[in-house]
Amino acid sequence: MTPPIIALEEHFFSSHVPPDLKTRYSEQLRHVPGVKEKLANLSDLRLQHMDAGKVSLQIVSHAPGLTDPAACKAANDQLHAAIKAEETRSGGSAREGKSRLAAFAVAPMGEPLEAASELRRAITDLQFVGALVDNHFEGKFFDGPEYDAWWEAAEDLEVPVYLHPTWPSEDMAPRFQGNFSNAAALSMGSSGLSWHTDTALHILRLFASGLFDRRPRLKIIIGHMGETLPFTLQRIETLSRRWGNFQRDFRTLYDENIWITTSGVWSIDPMRCILANTKIDRILYSVDYPFQRNEVGLEWINELEASGLVDHEQLTAIAYGNAEKLLGVKVPRGLFA
Repeated sequence: MTPPIIALEEHFFSSHVPPDLKTRYSEQLRHVPGVKEKLANLSDLRLQHMDAGKVSLQIVSHAPGLTDPAACKAANDQLHAAIKAEETRSGGSAREGKSRLAAFAVAPMGEPLEAASELRRAITDLQFVGALVDNHFEGKFFDGPEYDAWWEAAEDLEVPVYLHPTWPSEDMAPRFQGNFSNAAALSMGSSGLSWHTDTALHILRLFASGLFDRRPRLKIIIGHMGETLPFTLQRIETLSRRWGNFQRDFRTLYDENIWITTSGVWSIDPMRCILANTKIDRILYSVDYPFQRNEVGLEWINELEASGLVDHEQLTAIAYGNAEKLLGVKVPRGLFA
């Protein structure tokens, strides 16, 4: 029997998205049917597609690429209004096990102090449950001292930061161009490969900077079956010992500070590796809606159950239990007979 499901890499487009950002989504708009309409909808259409994949609760976040402070604030306010409307419809919040929508904040990561301020506002005033932000800002990662205010806010508020891949900056883009089509270059520089390796690199940079020694209570989520980290974990553990003197080694932070989601990777094969080297309470289900279909995610859940790799308790932990504990929400019950 399929357990209740919480999905937490599930996107929307605010009405404040600038035209140049829409251009970046040309590949997805061309190849994913109905994605534009699905991104814009925070009510009936979204709930309809959640029903199709038996998703009880979505943690909604803005799609990657939004960087302007005013646009980020407006997007969070728009999402908050939609959440309040859903709470009215359902008779309560996600923390009460009623609402089918909750939210991660977007933040202007090019301006760390403003990003920290917006995170505090979103968590304190809007009652969001964390943040989902781009993995870098124009090629700049977040391991420098200017980002300490951001990480301080995340640790103080005790909420997770979901580091989501984003497009290569202008100086990064040429490495993906060559004797092949522009479509291939765009894909290699994004969801075809680079998004995942760049996010893994960011985690290594944060570790090497000593961030996790300074802020040991940070909670960081990464998607797409761990953005390659589980598959190179042993090698990273060994080689990272050469990088400096750390109070907490890489394996410790992997076990204590990192959560990974399944988003958009519909194969049992990577899960075999993850189950072998990752604590079960660090594995979360996600879809990557609307770039991926909820129904495909449900098929994967059923395949995982049938595989024998997990027992019922472990399956329910991945499907919703771990997310409940991490985010302080409760899955609505009794939605799907």
